[in-house]
Amino acid sequence: MQTIEKKKIMVVEGGGVTTPKGFKAGGLHCGIKRKRLDLGFISSVVPATAAGVYTTNLFQAAPLMVTQESIDKEHKIQALLVNSGNANSCTGEQGLQDAYDMQRLFAEKMGVPNHYVAVTSTGVIGVPLPMDKMKAGIEKSLEKENEGVIRFEQAILTTDTGVKNVCVQLEIDGEVVTIGGAAKGSGMIHPNMATMLGFITTDAQIDHTTLTEVLKEVTNQTFNMITVDGDTSTNDMVLVMANGEAKNKPITNNHPQWSLFVEAFQMVSESLAKQIARDGEGATKLIEVQVEGAIDDEAARGISKSIISSNLVKTAIYGTDPNWGRIVCAIGYSGEKLNPTHVTVKLGPITVVEKGLPFAFDEEEAKTYLQQENIHIFVDLHQGEGKATAWGCDLTYDYVKINASYRT
Repeated sequence: MQTIEKKKIMVVEGGGVTTPKGFKAGGLHCGIKRKRLDLGFISSVVPATAAGVYTTNLFQAAPLMVTQESIDKEHKIQALLVNSGNANSCTGEQGLQDAYDMQRLFAEKMGVPNHYVAVTSTGVIGVPLPMDKMKAGIEKSLEKENEGVIRFEQAILTTDTGVKNVCVQLEIDGEVVTIGGAAKGSGMIHPNMATMLGFITTDAQIDHTTLTEVLKEVTNQTFNMITVDGDTSTNDMVLVMANGEAKNKPITNNHPQWSLFVEAFQMVSESLAKQIARDGEGATKLIEVQVEGAIDDEAARGISKSIISSNLVKTAIYGTDPNWGRIVCAIGYSGEKLNPTHVTVKLGPITVVEKGLPFAFDEEEAKTYLQQENIHIFVDLHQGEGKATAWGCDLTYDYVKINASYRT
């Protein structure tokens, strides 16, 4: 495991949710999927301060209701259990009971109170959870052969093409504090919680109110700034566990190293968000949209989301077509106030619009730029200090193929 320094924050290559002190993770195949791992867990040696953000979809899945209720009870959890292949969503009273049973069974296995276990599910909507398979899987979950962070990262995936993880370290009060993360998400991804699950662990000592404040602030700038296809799912959640095992002094917004901790937390969240965006179903490119000069940050967020959500922009990027008209259209229908005669648009280093009008550029140079894997769209509105960045991916033929046969 190697570390890379960035200012006072170290990126731990190969690190993840078990790199912070006191955390374990694992995964196994319980039979929901045909062959792949489909049941994963994270546990802490002590009850951890917990905070979560959840889907804005009104059809909220049963496991999310159970997890929110548990965190609200004491603001602590000691473990989480997640299955893939079945969302346990739109499953009525039976689905809610299954989520409670899932929680109870793993709590008994862990030897902790029921409300110390968070549960979540991802996969097909409207199908009852196969509880016989879940029970058998939970019974075997803590066996030595099922331990390992990579097994957890694999167990939470659905249509993802690979695992998503990140880890950073920093020093607070003379103690090394670690923040690790894992996520899944490939389709049904859109700003304001998409079909994604994010799990962040840290050995920092921090209270629930402060942790919730950090999570919400950072989520609005990272997880809520990605889109793949404009769909928001019923099961989305980002959950943070902070077990205090680093033994630092409690972190508050008055702590002298508060901004450093927030920066590290943002690095983890942004990395996971970008990994999700790049792994969009069928995607070949990561698109970053940076908007500056808006009247405020909120307007910049609205415009950047509008551009990254445009199917016409996404298909143009896939086809290496520098059709800037699609970008200005998305800016114009964003609903945000702006003066079109002030707008600049660039594709990477290439200016294509200046003061709202076409700017002469080399078409072949622009097409060559759009063949890259990482595409940057820059917009300057020249109206204020507001800025924001959003991430997404191109829209390809394979996206249709994957989703046309999702259940088969």
